[in-house]
Amino acid sequence: MNRIGVLVVGGGPAGLAAALAAKENGIDNVLILERDQELGGILNQCIHNGFGLHTFKQELTGPEYAGRFIDRVKEAGIPYKLGTMVMDIRPDRTVLAMNREEGMVEYACDAVVLAMGCRERPRGALNIPGYRPAGIYTAGAAQRLVNMEGYMPGKEVVILGSGDIGLIMARRMTLEGAKVHVVAELMPYSGGLKRNIVQCLDDFGIPLKLSHTVVDIQGKKRVEGVTIARVEGGKPVPGTEITYKCDTLLLSTGLIPENELSLSAGVELSRITSGPKVNESFETSVPGVFACGNVLHVHDLVDYVSEEAAQAGKAAAEYAKNGAKPACDTIPLIPTGGVRYTVPVAIRRDANQGEVTIRMRVDNVYQNKYLCLYKDGERLVRRKRMIMAPGEMETLKIDLSKLAGAEQITLRLED
Repeated sequence: MNRIGVLVVGGGPAGLAAALAAKENGIDNVLILERDQELGGILNQCIHNGFGLHTFKQELTGPEYAGRFIDRVKEAGIPYKLGTMVMDIRPDRTVLAMNREEGMVEYACDAVVLAMGCRERPRGALNIPGYRPAGIYTAGAAQRLVNMEGYMPGKEVVILGSGDIGLIMARRMTLEGAKVHVVAELMPYSGGLKRNIVQCLDDFGIPLKLSHTVVDIQGKKRVEGVTIARVEGGKPVPGTEITYKCDTLLLSTGLIPENELSLSAGVELSRITSGPKVNESFETSVPGVFACGNVLHVHDLVDYVSEEAAQAGKAAAEYAKNGAKPACDTIPLIPTGGVRYTVPVAIRRDANQGEVTIRMRVDNVYQNKYLCLYKDGERLVRRKRMIMAPGEMETLKIDLSKLAGAEQITLRLED
């Protein structure tokens, strides 16, 4: 059995940043396992710009952003294995992986960092009526076809869902000569960043219809048309149907963290995020197993992924060097009053030095609200927010020393 100090599952932006942080914090025996044939993860197909403004103070494309981290990993001499599928992670941090060259390999790890990313929600999860013709793609699959494979999925396009990938693909398909008729969104608000709505839809005259969904797909062999309708109370409103003649339907209806391996390791998952529940060190409910990036919760900016992963990698290095800390109670973080969830979900009582970054999302669109943090009923933080939306992550930093002695910490929105 191979002995590893810190093993990182996933070679995307989270895995790369976590591995670098583990190496920089004194672990020489770091290994990255990546199932794809190259490092970089989803960034390799994200050829648009807008990455790296926080991390590098420059506007980069996805491959450029990934390339900088890949170069740093290679310069640091961190080994990685491509085309390697992790099959199982056990609660004792034994990792079973497989590739063509070595077959099945077992690793005994001092610490494990989960950085497997997320996947798109497929058509089968949406209950859309109609046949199953060709021409229906997830937005990410279409993005890979256009940007990496050199294929156009179609010329007349309807997009369901206003997640960031769907918004970006509306622009990309338009630039490649396709006609994007409409972006339909089930919710009364967009699931993407405001800047993407402006740059990808408004600038190209592509309509966004909120509170609308697909109610029918025409065509048996190939998509011939898509009918959308307004939704009220969760049900389509008769008489509001609009049919678009098209040959392609793109789905951008949400991302799901890839946590099958986390479950096999015994990691407790959040009902809201579908990602692991972690403390302020990004440690899961299984000692020595850490999580970061989109496997933890879906991010809107890759810069935040890298920042979060670096903290997880540092914490994994400390665990690998020093072993488990003595059992310690935690202070729960309670989201309420418009705050949907928080990461972390709890803070160890002995974590009383430094600063903690609390990331969260709200459950609706709010204007002119205050984001407030309470320690046992005492308000410690009150920050004005002009506008908050579910598509944009909120961040709050607070000194850990201020939370000492708390029984619970509450985050809420107030007028």
